[in-house]
Amino acid sequence: MENSSEIVSFVLAAYGNIGNLKYLYFIIMLLWYLSICVSNTILIVVICMDRRLHEPMYILLCNLFVNEMGGSTSLYPLLLSQMFSDTHEVTLPWCFLHMSCIYTCSSIELCSLAAMAYDRYVCICYPLHYNVIMSTGRVGLILLLVWMYSIVNFIFSFSFIIPLTFCGNVIDKVFCDHHLVIKLACSVSVLTKMSDLFFAFFTLVVPFSLILVSYMKILSVCLNTSKENKHKAISTCSPQIVSLSNMFVAGIFHFVDSRFEMTQVPDKVRIILSIYIFIIQPILTPFMYGLKLPKIRESCKKLLFD
Repeated sequence: MENSSEIVSFVLAAYGNIGNLKYLYFIIMLLWYLSICVSNTILIVVICMDRRLHEPMYILLCNLFVNEMGGSTSLYPLLLSQMFSDTHEVTLPWCFLHMSCIYTCSSIELCSLAAMAYDRYVCICYPLHYNVIMSTGRVGLILLLVWMYSIVNFIFSFSFIIPLTFCGNVIDKVFCDHHLVIKLACSVSVLTKMSDLFFAFFTLVVPFSLILVSYMKILSVCLNTSKENKHKAISTCSPQIVSLSNMFVAGIFHFVDSRFEMTQVPDKVRIILSIYIFIIQPILTPFMYGLKLPKIRESCKKLLFD
Protein backbone atom coordinates (compact mmCIF):
# COMPACT_ATOMS: atom_id res chain seq x y z
CA MET A 1 0.00 0.00 0.00
CA GLU A 2 1.24 3.45 -0.84
CA ASN A 3 2.11 5.88 1.89
CA SER A 4 -0.72 8.39 2.26
CA SER A 5 1.74 11.30 2.36
CA GLU A 6 2.86 10.46 -1.21
CA ILE A 7 -0.61 10.84 -2.74
CA VAL A 8 -0.52 14.20 -4.49
CA SER A 9 -2.62 13.27 -7.52
CA PHE A 10 -5.32 10.89 -8.70
CA VAL A 11 -5.22 8.78 -11.85
CA LEU A 12 -8.39 8.76 -13.95
CA ALA A 13 -8.12 5.15 -15.12
CA ALA A 14 -11.27 5.10 -17.30
CA TYR A 15 -9.44 6.87 -20.14
CA GLY A 16 -7.16 3.88 -20.70
CA ASN A 17 -5.05 3.79 -23.84
CA ILE A 18 -7.07 5.39 -26.65
CA GLY A 19 -4.16 5.64 -29.10
CA ASN A 20 -4.57 7.85 -32.16
CA LEU A 21 -8.34 8.07 -31.58
CA LYS A 22 -7.52 10.79 -29.07
CA TYR A 23 -7.32 13.32 -31.93
CA LEU A 24 -10.80 12.40 -33.15
CA TYR A 25 -12.23 12.43 -29.61
CA PHE A 26 -10.59 15.79 -28.94
CA ILE A 27 -12.09 17.40 -32.07
CA ILE A 28 -15.57 15.98 -31.39
CA MET A 29 -15.56 17.12 -27.75
CA LEU A 30 -14.15 20.55 -28.59
CA LEU A 31 -16.82 21.15 -31.26
CA TRP A 32 -19.53 19.90 -28.93
CA TYR A 33 -18.32 22.16 -26.11
CA LEU A 34 -18.19 25.16 -28.44
CA SER A 35 -21.73 24.36 -29.65
CA ILE A 36 -22.94 24.32 -26.04
CA CYS A 37 -21.30 27.67 -25.31
CA VAL A 38 -22.57 29.33 -28.50
CA SER A 39 -26.17 28.09 -28.23
CA ASN A 40 -26.52 29.02 -24.56
CA THR A 41 -24.76 32.37 -25.05
CA ILE A 42 -27.14 33.31 -27.89
CA LEU A 43 -30.18 32.71 -25.68
CA ILE A 44 -28.64 34.59 -22.74
CA VAL A 45 -27.98 37.58 -25.03
CA VAL A 46 -31.50 37.35 -26.50
CA ILE A 47 -33.13 37.39 -23.06
CA CYS A 48 -30.93 40.24 -21.83
CA MET A 49 -31.49 42.42 -24.92
CA ASP A 50 -35.22 41.90 -25.47
CA ARG A 51 -37.29 43.78 -22.88
CA ARG A 52 -40.31 41.61 -23.65
CA LEU A 53 -38.39 38.72 -22.12
CA HIS A 54 -37.70 40.51 -18.84
CA GLU A 55 -40.33 38.34 -17.14
CA PRO A 56 -39.90 35.82 -14.29
CA MET A 57 -40.00 32.71 -16.49
CA TYR A 58 -37.34 34.02 -18.88
CA ILE A 59 -35.13 35.35 -16.08
CA LEU A 60 -35.19 31.87 -14.51
CA LEU A 61 -34.42 30.41 -17.93
CA CYS A 62 -31.46 32.75 -18.32
CA ASN A 63 -30.11 31.47 -15.01
CA LEU A 64 -30.51 27.91 -16.33
CA PHE A 65 -28.56 28.73 -19.51
CA VAL A 66 -25.75 30.31 -17.46
CA ASN A 67 -25.58 27.17 -15.33
CA GLU A 68 -25.48 24.92 -18.42
CA MET A 69 -22.35 26.76 -19.51
CA GLY A 70 -20.89 26.57 -16.01
CA GLY A 71 -21.53 22.83 -15.74
CA SER A 72 -20.02 22.18 -19.16
CA THR A 73 -16.97 24.33 -18.38
CA SER A 74 -16.43 22.35 -15.17
CA LEU A 75 -16.11 19.10 -17.16
CA TYR A 76 -15.07 19.61 -20.80
CA PRO A 77 -11.68 21.33 -20.19
CA LEU A 78 -10.72 18.36 -18.01
CA LEU A 79 -11.82 15.86 -20.67
CA LEU A 80 -9.96 17.78 -23.38
CA SER A 81 -6.76 18.09 -21.37
CA GLN A 82 -6.78 14.37 -20.55
CA MET A 83 -6.95 13.39 -24.23
CA PHE A 84 -3.24 14.21 -24.66
CA SER A 85 -2.09 12.98 -21.26
CA ASP A 86 -0.12 9.73 -21.02
CA THR A 87 -0.65 9.29 -17.28
CA HIS A 88 -4.17 10.79 -16.92
CA GLU A 89 -3.17 12.28 -13.58
CA VAL A 90 -5.09 15.06 -11.83
CA THR A 91 -3.59 16.88 -8.86
CA LEU A 92 -5.65 16.87 -5.66
CA PRO A 93 -6.39 20.65 -5.71
CA TRP A 94 -7.50 20.48 -9.37
CA CYS A 95 -9.60 17.38 -8.65
CA PHE A 96 -11.28 19.05 -5.67
CA LEU A 97 -11.92 22.25 -7.65
CA HIS A 98 -13.39 20.19 -10.48
CA MET A 99 -15.64 18.34 -8.03
CA SER A 100 -16.76 21.60 -6.43
CA CYS A 101 -17.85 23.05 -9.77
CA ILE A 102 -19.43 19.96 -11.27
CA TYR A 103 -21.46 18.98 -8.19
CA THR A 104 -22.51 22.55 -7.36
CA CYS A 105 -23.72 23.08 -10.95
CA SER A 106 -25.66 19.80 -10.80
CA SER A 107 -27.41 20.99 -7.65
CA ILE A 108 -28.11 24.42 -9.18
CA GLU A 109 -29.63 22.69 -12.23
CA LEU A 110 -32.20 20.76 -10.22
CA CYS A 111 -32.94 23.67 -7.89
CA SER A 112 -33.44 25.91 -10.95
CA LEU A 113 -35.92 23.40 -12.35
CA ALA A 114 -37.72 23.46 -8.98
CA ALA A 115 -37.86 27.27 -9.13
CA MET A 116 -39.22 27.12 -12.69
CA ALA A 117 -41.84 24.55 -11.65
CA TYR A 118 -42.94 26.91 -8.86
CA ASP A 119 -43.14 29.76 -11.39
CA ARG A 120 -45.39 27.66 -13.68
CA TYR A 121 -47.49 26.64 -10.67
CA VAL A 122 -48.12 30.29 -9.74
CA CYS A 123 -48.75 31.26 -13.39
CA ILE A 124 -51.28 28.49 -14.02
CA CYS A 125 -52.95 28.22 -10.62
CA TYR A 126 -52.95 31.92 -9.65
CA PRO A 127 -52.84 33.85 -12.96
CA LEU A 128 -54.43 37.03 -11.54
CA HIS A 129 -51.85 37.26 -8.74
CA TYR A 130 -48.86 36.12 -10.82
CA ASN A 131 -47.22 39.56 -11.22
CA VAL A 132 -47.60 40.28 -7.52
CA ILE A 133 -46.28 36.91 -6.31
CA MET A 134 -43.48 36.64 -8.90
CA SER A 135 -42.22 40.21 -8.64
CA THR A 136 -38.67 41.10 -9.73
CA GLY A 137 -37.55 41.16 -6.09
CA ARG A 138 -39.08 37.74 -5.44
CA VAL A 139 -37.41 36.24 -8.53
CA GLY A 140 -34.06 37.68 -7.43
CA LEU A 141 -34.54 36.18 -3.98
CA ILE A 142 -35.41 32.78 -5.49
CA LEU A 143 -32.25 32.82 -7.62
CA LEU A 144 -30.12 33.81 -4.62
CA LEU A 145 -31.68 30.96 -2.64
CA VAL A 146 -31.00 28.49 -5.48
CA TRP A 147 -27.31 29.38 -5.61
CA MET A 148 -26.76 29.66 -1.85
CA TYR A 149 -28.60 26.38 -1.18
CA SER A 150 -26.48 24.55 -3.78
CA ILE A 151 -23.18 26.03 -2.61
CA VAL A 152 -23.87 25.35 1.09
CA ASN A 153 -25.11 21.85 0.21
CA PHE A 154 -21.83 20.99 -1.50
CA ILE A 155 -19.62 22.68 1.11
CA PHE A 156 -21.29 20.61 3.84
CA SER A 157 -20.74 17.38 1.90
CA PHE A 158 -17.22 18.33 0.77
CA SER A 159 -16.15 19.24 4.31
CA PHE A 160 -15.96 15.50 5.06
CA ILE A 161 -13.40 14.98 2.25
CA ILE A 162 -10.94 17.80 3.04
CA PRO A 163 -9.41 16.18 6.20
CA LEU A 164 -8.94 12.76 4.56
CA THR A 165 -5.57 11.20 3.83
CA PHE A 166 -5.39 8.85 0.87
CA CYS A 167 -3.82 5.42 0.50
CA GLY A 168 -4.81 4.92 -3.14
CA ASN A 169 -5.00 7.17 -6.17
CA VAL A 170 -6.83 5.31 -8.98
CA ILE A 171 -10.35 6.50 -9.89
CA ASP A 172 -12.12 4.35 -12.46
CA LYS A 173 -13.91 7.26 -14.13
CA VAL A 174 -13.15 10.09 -16.54
CA PHE A 175 -13.76 12.71 -13.84
CA CYS A 176 -13.34 13.00 -10.07
CA ASP A 177 -16.19 11.21 -8.35
CA HIS A 178 -17.18 12.08 -4.76
CA HIS A 179 -17.82 8.50 -3.63
CA LEU A 180 -14.79 7.00 -5.39
CA VAL A 181 -12.52 9.65 -3.84
CA ILE A 182 -13.81 8.69 -0.39
CA LYS A 183 -13.12 5.00 -1.12
CA LEU A 184 -9.43 5.87 -1.65
CA ALA A 185 -9.07 7.25 1.90
CA CYS A 186 -6.96 5.35 4.44
CA SER A 187 -9.71 5.44 7.06
CA VAL A 188 -13.25 6.73 6.78
CA SER A 189 -15.90 7.42 9.41
CA VAL A 190 -19.53 6.35 8.94
CA LEU A 191 -20.57 10.00 8.46
CA THR A 192 -17.93 10.52 5.76
CA LYS A 193 -19.13 7.41 3.92
CA MET A 194 -22.65 8.83 4.01
CA SER A 195 -21.65 12.39 3.04
CA ASP A 196 -22.39 11.86 -0.65
CA LEU A 197 -25.77 10.36 0.32
CA PHE A 198 -26.55 13.59 2.20
CA PHE A 199 -25.58 15.53 -0.92
CA ALA A 200 -27.73 13.27 -3.12
CA PHE A 201 -30.71 13.70 -0.80
CA PHE A 202 -30.53 17.50 -0.77
CA THR A 203 -29.67 17.66 -4.50
CA LEU A 204 -32.14 15.13 -5.90
CA VAL A 205 -34.86 14.32 -3.39
CA VAL A 206 -35.63 17.80 -2.01
CA PRO A 207 -35.91 19.64 -5.39
CA PHE A 208 -37.69 16.67 -6.97
CA SER A 209 -40.27 16.67 -4.16
CA LEU A 210 -40.92 20.40 -4.66
CA ILE A 211 -41.24 19.87 -8.42
CA LEU A 212 -43.61 16.94 -7.90
CA VAL A 213 -45.88 19.00 -5.62
CA SER A 214 -45.92 21.88 -8.13
CA TYR A 215 -46.83 19.66 -11.07
CA MET A 216 -49.45 17.74 -9.09
CA LYS A 217 -51.18 21.04 -8.35
CA ILE A 218 -50.82 22.16 -11.98
CA LEU A 219 -52.33 18.85 -13.11
CA SER A 220 -55.29 19.21 -10.75
CA VAL A 221 -56.04 22.66 -12.21
CA CYS A 222 -55.57 21.50 -15.83
CA LEU A 223 -58.10 18.70 -15.40
CA ASN A 224 -60.81 21.30 -14.75
CA THR A 225 -60.02 23.77 -17.51
CA SER A 226 -60.49 24.19 -21.26
CA LYS A 227 -58.56 22.29 -23.96
CA GLU A 228 -56.78 25.49 -24.99
CA ASN A 229 -55.51 26.13 -21.46
CA LYS A 230 -54.48 22.47 -21.12
CA HIS A 231 -52.46 22.72 -24.33
CA LYS A 232 -50.81 25.97 -23.19
CA ALA A 233 -49.88 24.47 -19.79
CA ILE A 234 -48.43 21.35 -21.41
CA SER A 235 -46.41 23.34 -23.99
CA THR A 236 -44.79 25.53 -21.30
CA CYS A 237 -44.16 22.68 -18.85
CA SER A 238 -42.98 19.93 -21.24
CA PRO A 239 -39.36 21.23 -21.65
CA GLN A 240 -38.97 21.28 -17.86
CA ILE A 241 -40.33 17.73 -17.59
CA VAL A 242 -37.85 16.51 -20.23
CA SER A 243 -34.97 18.28 -18.43
CA LEU A 244 -36.03 16.83 -15.10
CA SER A 245 -36.31 13.31 -16.54
CA ASN A 246 -32.79 13.60 -17.99
CA MET A 247 -31.35 14.80 -14.69
CA PHE A 248 -33.13 12.14 -12.65
CA VAL A 249 -32.06 9.24 -14.90
CA ALA A 250 -28.46 10.52 -14.98
CA GLY A 251 -28.45 10.96 -11.19
CA ILE A 252 -29.66 7.40 -10.61
CA PHE A 253 -27.05 5.94 -13.00
CA HIS A 254 -24.27 8.01 -11.38
CA PHE A 255 -25.33 6.74 -7.93
CA VAL A 256 -25.46 3.07 -9.05
CA ASP A 257 -22.24 3.25 -11.10
CA SER A 258 -20.25 4.68 -8.18
CA ARG A 259 -21.35 2.00 -5.71
CA PHE A 260 -21.69 -1.22 -7.66
CA GLU A 261 -19.42 -3.17 -9.99
CA MET A 262 -21.14 -2.85 -13.37
CA THR A 263 -19.02 -5.49 -15.13
CA GLN A 264 -21.92 -6.48 -17.40
CA VAL A 265 -21.90 -2.99 -18.97
CA PRO A 266 -19.16 -2.39 -21.60
CA ASP A 267 -16.58 0.19 -20.49
CA LYS A 268 -17.28 2.60 -23.36
CA VAL A 269 -21.02 2.50 -22.69
CA ARG A 270 -20.43 3.08 -18.97
CA ILE A 271 -18.16 6.08 -19.69
CA ILE A 272 -20.72 7.64 -22.04
CA LEU A 273 -23.54 7.08 -19.54
CA SER A 274 -21.43 8.58 -16.72
CA ILE A 275 -21.13 11.89 -18.61
CA TYR A 276 -24.44 11.53 -20.48
CA ILE A 277 -26.06 14.44 -18.67
CA PHE A 278 -23.15 16.76 -19.60
CA ILE A 279 -23.43 15.70 -23.24
CA ILE A 280 -27.19 15.94 -23.72
CA GLN A 281 -28.57 18.41 -21.19
CA PRO A 282 -26.46 21.52 -21.99
CA ILE A 283 -27.31 21.35 -25.72
CA LEU A 284 -30.87 20.07 -25.29
CA THR A 285 -31.92 22.87 -22.93
CA PRO A 286 -31.33 25.85 -25.28
CA PHE A 287 -32.85 24.03 -28.26
CA MET A 288 -35.91 22.90 -26.32
CA TYR A 289 -36.69 26.35 -24.96
CA GLY A 290 -35.52 28.16 -28.09
CA LEU A 291 -37.82 26.14 -30.33
CA LYS A 292 -40.68 25.63 -27.89
CA LEU A 293 -41.32 29.15 -26.57
CA PRO A 294 -42.63 31.56 -29.25
CA LYS A 295 -41.20 34.75 -27.70
CA ILE A 296 -37.68 33.34 -27.55
CA ARG A 297 -38.01 31.92 -31.07
CA GLU A 298 -39.09 35.31 -32.45
CA SER A 299 -36.33 37.17 -30.61
CA CYS A 300 -33.70 34.71 -31.89
CA LYS A 301 -34.88 35.28 -35.47
CA LYS A 302 -34.63 39.06 -35.01
CA LEU A 303 -31.16 38.85 -33.49
CA LEU A 304 -29.74 36.43 -36.04
CA PHE A 305 -31.46 37.42 -39.29
CA ASP A 306 -32.62 41.06 -39.01
